[in-house]
Amino acid sequence: MAERKKKYVQTDAKPTGGGPGARGGYQRPKNMVQTLRRLMGYITHKKWLLVLVMVCVVVSAVSGVASTYLLRPILNDLVGDLPLAAKLSALAKALLAMMALFLLGAVCSYAQSAIMVQLAQRGVARLRAELFDKLQRLPLKFFDAHTHGEVMSRFSNDADYVQQCLEQSLVSLFSSALTFIGIVVMMIYTSLPLFLVTLLTLGSTVLVFLLRGKKSRELFRAQQAALGDLNGNIQEMIEGLKVVKAFTHEDEAEAEFEDLNQKFYSVARDANFYATSIMPLASNVANVGFALTAMTGGVLTFVLGFDIGGLAAFLQYCREVTRPINQVSQQTNAILSALAGAERIFEVMDMDPEIDEGTVRLVCVREEDGVLTETGERTGYWAWRVPQADGSFALVPTRGDVRLQHVDFSYVPEKQVLNDITFYAKPGQKIAFVGSTGAGKTTITNLFNRFYEIQSGAITYDGIDVRDIAKDDLRAAIAVVLQETHLFTGTVMDNIRYGRLDATDEECIAAAKLANAHSFIRRLPDGYNTMVTSDGANLSQGQRQLLSIARAAVADPPVLILDEATSSIDTRTERHIEKGLDRLMQGRTVFVIAHRLSTVRNANCIVVIEHGQIMEKGDHAELLAQKGRYYMLYTGQSVLD
Repeated sequence: MAERKKKYVQTDAKPTGGGPGARGGYQRPKNMVQTLRRLMGYITHKKWLLVLVMVCVVVSAVSGVASTYLLRPILNDLVGDLPLAAKLSALAKALLAMMALFLLGAVCSYAQSAIMVQLAQRGVARLRAELFDKLQRLPLKFFDAHTHGEVMSRFSNDADYVQQCLEQSLVSLFSSALTFIGIVVMMIYTSLPLFLVTLLTLGSTVLVFLLRGKKSRELFRAQQAALGDLNGNIQEMIEGLKVVKAFTHEDEAEAEFEDLNQKFYSVARDANFYATSIMPLASNVANVGFALTAMTGGVLTFVLGFDIGGLAAFLQYCREVTRPINQVSQQTNAILSALAGAERIFEVMDMDPEIDEGTVRLVCVREEDGVLTETGERTGYWAWRVPQADGSFALVPTRGDVRLQHVDFSYVPEKQVLNDITFYAKPGQKIAFVGSTGAGKTTITNLFNRFYEIQSGAITYDGIDVRDIAKDDLRAAIAVVLQETHLFTGTVMDNIRYGRLDATDEECIAAAKLANAHSFIRRLPDGYNTMVTSDGANLSQGQRQLLSIARAAVADPPVLILDEATSSIDTRTERHIEKGLDRLMQGRTVFVIAHRLSTVRNANCIVVIEHGQIMEKGDHAELLAQKGRYYMLYTGQSVLD
């Protein structure tokens, strides 16, 4: 339990999640101007709408400031020496003008909000789409270095902060700044002496916002980090709840959660205390300033003849001047958080995609009189289209001839995973990999697909270096059945068809029969139309694996990789699948990774791998005769660890 807890607390140089629900919390953006400029590019696709928003903001701010100033003529007319009819007429005109300003401000405020929601939603939708597209093009090493929650936080927390910033914060910041400037200008215009008195308390109010706001930001960052730890623990416990119950670790899980929950409570309490104390402190300072200004204004009115309407308008400005200051402080925090989130999104979007310099493509062909001809129709026959030096193309039939020659590979430079791996698989052969956990078996199959690039040596497919084959085409010629199955939300038929999206229902059913999945599918409530939910939670592990095998079967590739594909299937079902796989393997090359040695006895070649090196290779009888590592494993004198 201590190790698991440490995983969420300890940080390293790798990018971490941000915002609520992600580890590490938000930091200040490294380059605010550049990030803001880039972010604004997502809402400036219709510049005239953005200009209209700015106009609405200006009109709304000016109308709000101007409507307050109308108090001056209204009160001056009421206390003046004008006849009653003239006073009522002037009052009616001033009230109509004030009402018009309020109405204009309300209309502009509504218009700016409606337009910004539209621009922000469309911009963030585009941002998410580009981020998702980029994730599809990133190499697997990116996902090895970043947890799923860390990646998801960019779609959820970071994107949500960006959306809120674009919808509200930026416009609100601009509006508050304009309002503050307008109020200050009108205060100076109304009475410079009173403004100088107000300036003293105004400075004190700003100082409260700055000092308390800084401490509040620090605590909120700590709160976000604590919330990330808490959510990470919750996610881990929910996903591993069956394991927790199996080992009766409920008490330890509760204690660990309580510890993280208490830490979050403590830092959240302090953060919110500082945040909520800002306004009372600022209000009290502002009230003292208001009283001082009112006293000074009263003296100016009685001694120097300052008009009562001007005093009333000025005092109203005193009440209003702290509001935009508070809004600027709040929106600044929101904008900084959004820019930090945007930087994390752009960080992923700026990463180098998978490098693919392959020029050899996989094409459908038709054979006539021994001559291959490329065709756009699906014929079931494939060939590699290999560019030639003279600009022409040669068609090489796909046969499934895979060879590894002196291959070295490591995920990180300081740790060698594979060392001088050499073997071949002829078309139609079944090659089995046997070895301890971590020996490098799955790594070899990952190299076939170019999920990772080798450091030295060569891997060829039908005599063509796989580095010369376009990755999408290479992977289309190889089907993989993994030990850990993953099904998508949709029907059973949809999940089988995922192996080849243009497959007909009949082809999918034939693939299911080949994988021995047809019988259990028919017993489902809606057969092939049964919905698969929550990664196949409504199916057994064996049934999910059968669908995964059917998915590979419908792809109909020259090469098939089975990575512990039958590990979750009972022995009886496994024998049925083997019969189907025997039919599927005809004319195809199959690589099998298996801990259950009974499943590899009929392999053409068994490769025994330990510590990234080939120890033995040969068929079942040959390896037993050698009485080496395979013999010891098969006879039970040694076990796979």
